Amino acid sequence: MDFTLVATDGGSPPRSGSTQIHIIVLDVNDNAPTFTQKLYNAKIFENAPEGSVVLRVVATDADEGINGDISYQFSQAAVQILSAFIIDPSSGEIRITKPLDYEVAQKHEFSVRAVDGGRLSALSKVLVEVVDVNDNAPEIVVSSFNSPIPENAAPGTVVALFDVRDQDSGVNGEISCALEEQLPFSLRPAFKNYYELVTVSALDREKTARYSVIVTAADAGSPRLSSSHTFTVDISDVNDNAPVFNQTSYTMYVHENNVPALLVGAVKATDADAGANGKVSYSLVPAHPPEREPCSCVSVNSESGAVFVLRPLDYEQLRQLEVVVSAADAGSPPLSSTVGVRLLVVDENDNAPLVLHPSAQDGSPPWSEPVPAWAEAGDLVSKVVAVDADSGQNSWLSYRLLRATEPGLFAVGAQSGEVRLRRPPTERDAAKQKLVVLVRDNGRPPLSATAALSVLLLHGSWDAQLPQQSPAAHEEDGALTASLIAALVLVSLLFLVSAAAFAACKACKSKEPSSGHVLYGPSGVQSYVADGAAAGTLPHAYCYELSLTTGSGNSEFKFLKPVLPSLPAQHCSTAVAGDDAEHFPAVPVAAGDADVESPGMQSVGHFNGF
Repeated sequence: MDFTLVATDGGSPPRSGSTQIHIIVLDVNDNAPTFTQKLYNAKIFENAPEGSVVLRVVATDADEGINGDISYQFSQAAVQILSAFIIDPSSGEIRITKPLDYEVAQKHEFSVRAVDGGRLSALSKVLVEVVDVNDNAPEIVVSSFNSPIPENAAPGTVVALFDVRDQDSGVNGEISCALEEQLPFSLRPAFKNYYELVTVSALDREKTARYSVIVTAADAGSPRLSSSHTFTVDISDVNDNAPVFNQTSYTMYVHENNVPALLVGAVKATDADAGANGKVSYSLVPAHPPEREPCSCVSVNSESGAVFVLRPLDYEQLRQLEVVVSAADAGSPPLSSTVGVRLLVVDENDNAPLVLHPSAQDGSPPWSEPVPAWAEAGDLVSKVVAVDADSGQNSWLSYRLLRATEPGLFAVGAQSGEVRLRRPPTERDAAKQKLVVLVRDNGRPPLSATAALSVLLLHGSWDAQLPQQSPAAHEEDGALTASLIAALVLVSLLFLVSAAAFAACKACKSKEPSSGHVLYGPSGVQSYVADGAAAGTLPHAYCYELSLTTGSGNSEFKFLKPVLPSLPAQHCSTAVAGDDAEHFPAVPVAAGDADVESPGMQSVGHFNGF
């Protein structure tokens, strides 16, 4: 404060003097600070970084100097405030010392004090609201969980119960749940924020034994946050699968004359179940019907399914065998399945050829086949007939001339066994010829048999060279004549049966016509005896017609009776003797019409002296 002081005297003229006075008023701290607002409001996102300014408080003081210097500070703030906020004493800026968490405290309220240099102060309230940010993913809390569950569990079975939570609020706290994959499970709301994991379809442990069910919970915030939980659901086994064989049927082979307890193969069945439900045991199914005799030559191992033949088999008696094998599991109740096992016996070459003709009966020498002097090369002398009980190539027979009095005079058909002249006989050839024919099969190793033939070469007059019958032989002619009559009746009956069978075969056309061979003797022979037969082991079908003439001094006529169990019907023989030959055509007689007894050929009639 400035003014002028003037002093005047009383003289005349008066005189005066002046001076300037400057008054300085010294301040006294008589004014307290004053805030611009009684209440400060601020908002800050909870994800605001450390050091972010929340707000600034402002206070004024009318005093000057030190009395007007204001500093700011928290007033009686809680520890949580002091740890989260800091205030600048000079500027009044309030900053955060760490990110705020909306889920911990949604707002913070505290007081700020402004103090001047004279220790006068003022208070103001600050309210900081924390703005929620979607910074919390949903949580899945499992209350119960059942595992494993049986594979026959009904749809709707509860596997797990859980609830979902999100600490965020508003849209950020809205949660939805879903399964990530299309599985036989679904989510079913139970009550507030609780869900059930349930089955929706039938389960099959054999297809999927374990499921990994992933439940995802997501909120509606921006950006959306989500979390997931994996339920590992094991499926327990139920005995719902029967054993399954890896083949619909089995065929096994065993060579005949096998050793006992021979392993010939194995059956294999698998069961998709687990544990005892999948343990398979094997057994033979009892024979059906019950009265049928059970198989005693085959056994199966209960654990491995190995099939054994317990005793030696004979192809000629048993060619195949069929059994039924059962595979059962150990479940409760047990399940089973069956399969057919066909055991084929493979033929071994264990039977030598059997010569049917010529055959010596009771140790008597074979009958001599007469050959006239005018016979030509290629004329049929005789035929060796043999059979083999084996089958296949083991029964393919071949014939070979082993020994002969004149080896160059005769030839034997390798496949037919026919003995023919290789050249016309001469006077130098011995009248009696002995031949030995070797019959060999095609087995490995081959087996063989021999047939002995006697051939009588007729030089000049046949009657003169024929051996004369003794008186005892003449006495036997009466009995033989009766046999001849019976044989002729039998031939007639066979012809009628053969004719009927032939007509039936032609009408039905059920079989292909078989090729035939008709054998005749030379036309110039007045007395000629021929013997023909056929056997089922020849390489192809034969049919023979034998035409015999009268006038022979001493001859033999044999009807061969086929007794093989399976001689083909095409193999046949028809014989007509004497003058009746021209009245009977060549008609094949089916061997099946004859009695079948044994693998030999039996002579049922002898005719001497046509």
